[in-house]
Amino acid sequence: MATETVKFFEPQRDQVFIDMTFGAGGHTRALLEAAPGSTIVALDRDPLAHRLACEMAQEFPGRIIPLLGRFSELPTLLRTIEGYDRQRYFNGILFDFGCSSMQFDEASRGFSISHDGPLDMRMDRDRCPEQLSAAEVLARIQEPDLVRILKVYGEEKQAKKIARAIVNARFTVKRIETTAELASIVAHCLSQGETGQGQPYDFRQDKLRRPAHVATKTFQALRIFVNNELNEINYGMVLARHLLRTGGKLVTIAFHSLEDTIVKRHLTGHVVDDVASRVPLQYISHTLAHETDTMQEMMKPNWKQMHKHVVVPTDGEVAENPRSRSAKLRAAVRLS
Repeated sequence: MATETVKFFEPQRDQVFIDMTFGAGGHTRALLEAAPGSTIVALDRDPLAHRLACEMAQEFPGRIIPLLGRFSELPTLLRTIEGYDRQRYFNGILFDFGCSSMQFDEASRGFSISHDGPLDMRMDRDRCPEQLSAAEVLARIQEPDLVRILKVYGEEKQAKKIARAIVNARFTVKRIETTAELASIVAHCLSQGETGQGQPYDFRQDKLRRPAHVATKTFQALRIFVNNELNEINYGMVLARHLLRTGGKLVTIAFHSLEDTIVKRHLTGHVVDDVASRVPLQYISHTLAHETDTMQEMMKPNWKQMHKHVVVPTDGEVAENPRSRSAKLRAAVRLS
């Protein structure tokens, strides 16, 4: 959704932006071409994406500052750049959450169900030696914890059944080490009692009644857990509030409800101690009474949204890039 991103940012000469999720650099390139003289800090936790950012920096001399790290590492990284370690300095910040197409298309990364490969899922690759891969998580985790991960991060209704199948396979067969093995276990366990024949089935319908592999939610849950994605997104939204100058613009692109809910909570002011509340503040308790002025001040958002409804990709973009079909774009202006 590069066209929509540029439209909301309205980039001008000499403005400074942060692309928090550089990926292959499509959004960064669009912004640089739309505003000659602008500068972009290109952040990404994936070493491959960082290498691509360094290559693009040679194409746009002095206009791209590549940084390798997570959202939570950004304050430390900015301190290494003279003049950039200041609050309310940037004119715009962009988030494009989730995995990039590069990560899905490379079998060795372990993100894709359709490409068999090692069950890795680490966005940072080997940059953080202490980080566990998805295979290591499944080899160590207890069943109740796995149930919670699948239920919360994957919104999987069959979490208990899948967790039991994974743990049983680990103890009775072998350690789960590839994406094909995990997908097969999930498909087989969900087929029991569904078809009545005990035959594995591969697809079911998602919320929009589109065909999706039965292991999609399991893969999503493991990926989010391995990469601590939701906490990173929440921290990134907190950073955006501090780094954007008054009138600066924020654009976020989310691909599932867990990401979008965190963004929406921050934009509407439903945040407690810099953490997005799972329940809007006005619904937390009906037994507490507060002065009206106090409640309004507590719930006053730091953002003004630039559109009434969430922005979704056009039919043409979906036809060209089917992976964009779930994208939800939100744009907002930082208030004083």
